[in-house]
Amino acid sequence: MAMMPGWLRWIAPWVALGLGAALAVVWLQPDAPGDVAVSKDAAARTAAQQPAQQPVAAVEAPAAPAAPAAPQLQYVSYADAVDRSAPAVVNIYTERRVLVPNVGRVPPEFGQLFGEVWPDYRERVERSLGSGVIYDARGHVVTNYHVIERASQISVQLKDGREAAATLVGVDRDTDLAVLKIGLPKLPVIPLGRSDRLRVGDAVLAIGNPIGLGHTVTQGIVSATGRGRLGVSTYENFIQTDAAINFGNSGGALVNAAGELVGLNTVIVGRTIGIEGIGFSIPVDLVRGVVDAILRDGRVVRGWIGVVPRDLSPSEIEQFGIPEGSVLVRQVYDGSPASEQGIARGDVITGINGTSLRGAQDLMARVAMLKPGQGVRLGLWRGPPFEGPAREHNVRIKVVERPAQAAASS
Repeated sequence: MAMMPGWLRWIAPWVALGLGAALAVVWLQPDAPGDVAVSKDAAARTAAQQPAQQPVAAVEAPAAPAAPAAPQLQYVSYADAVDRSAPAVVNIYTERRVLVPNVGRVPPEFGQLFGEVWPDYRERVERSLGSGVIYDARGHVVTNYHVIERASQISVQLKDGREAAATLVGVDRDTDLAVLKIGLPKLPVIPLGRSDRLRVGDAVLAIGNPIGLGHTVTQGIVSATGRGRLGVSTYENFIQTDAAINFGNSGGALVNAAGELVGLNTVIVGRTIGIEGIGFSIPVDLVRGVVDAILRDGRVVRGWIGVVPRDLSPSEIEQFGIPEGSVLVRQVYDGSPASEQGIARGDVITGINGTSLRGAQDLMARVAMLKPGQGVRLGLWRGPPFEGPAREHNVRIKVVERPAQAAASS
């Protein structure tokens, strides 16, 4: 040390201090190159010692991509409409007692050949089922007349399980409607819509008691409106739908997408010849008028002039030049207003109150809506039109209340 130059003696401590600091940095650095090399060597030795169960990937596999978010599905549900209307749809069970020939071992078909002259009869109980809707909070239930026709006992069951015997308030055979009453508290009431606003293509739901299964809902669309000439009732103005209507659905509800009553299911056609998807319902506007009349007057009062009309065929209209929609007078009741004004069998009615007709059903419906005492003006082709020239003129008739025995006339 004594022989070292002075400048070296001065710088040596600083060099030693720098080396010490560098050693400390290397020792404390976790990712130092030396450590990385040692770690890689250790990993290689560990892998070599493990059994070769499967090839080791040379490159680490990338992480699986995140699954895309599920798309927001758009679908239509009628659950709210069902919740609003279904509690007011009821199941109707009836019993009727009928007399049948006591044929013993003879086939029943053989006994029926003798009709009422068969010497011995027995009483049999027939059970039937249908549907209905609760019309108001007072317990009035509306259904089809054919559901409760000649029934000796009628029971009504609600969706909540309550059951009660029903009494008959009134019927209207011409529209196949009947009004019952039950005595239960806190009844759900079906909301009434408007059938005159229905359009072909509107979604509808049929709710009822098909084959005794209880509250069943089927969905379809309005296929047509104003359907008639089915021979089901005197006044026909049906809503046609492809919603499934089966045995037991009669008297049940046809509701729109808002859960409002737009029709009362009444008939199925075409099932016996293999045609599906054709059902008919009575429009709620007609139901409302009939039920209100029964509750107010106990019956439906309809106008009547005393003629039985018949539709003319297209060939008859073309052959004789008769206005389309005109009807032929098939019968005139003696003593009726039409008879007193000289209308005779074979005359052709071309219009009513200055407007054209759309057939026999249209004439009967329009006369029926008139009140007794009102006057109606008919356009006539005096005839018979098929025998000699026709003479067109107008006649004014005073409308009276239709007798009960004149169900299929106007």
